[in-house]
Amino acid sequence: MSKFPFSFDTPADSPGFLLWQTTTLWQRLIKQSISHHNISHSQFVIMAVSLWFDGQGVDVTQSKIINISKLDKMTVSKSLKKLTILGLVERYEHIKDNRTKTVKLTSNGKKLTRKLVPIIEGIDAKFFGNLAQKKQDTLVKILRNLVANIIHQ
Repeated sequence: MSKFPFSFDTPADSPGFLLWQTTTLWQRLIKQSISHHNISHSQFVIMAVSLWFDGQGVDVTQSKIINISKLDKMTVSKSLKKLTILGLVERYEHIKDNRTKTVKLTSNGKKLTRKLVPIIEGIDAKFFGNLAQKKQDTLVKILRNLVANIIHQ
């Protein structure tokens, strides 16, 4: 039996390792851009998802945030607690289901999210901008496929 357990000749041949590297580098840029606002990347995602749902006229609940963001329940719960302490989010029992928590951005939360979204989208544009649009579209399709298949396993 070989002592070499890898099925790839180099780390650069491993799609998982490349995805990890890409994600790490991209998240580092995001973290640098939002850290002075005293929020984490997960907290930003929760705020952005909340603003998006609000803009669609959809009630925002913790479970909807979890479903769309793919963050785990504990991360969402802890993040919402901190965002509430910071005065960026309010949480209360849902009108129709007292087991469900409704989430609402405060006016300060909306203001901060509206300020940060263009910054984050600018990072995305720069980070992925060295790919031609057709390749970016292909990448999005591949990532959607991976997420959909993981969810349905």
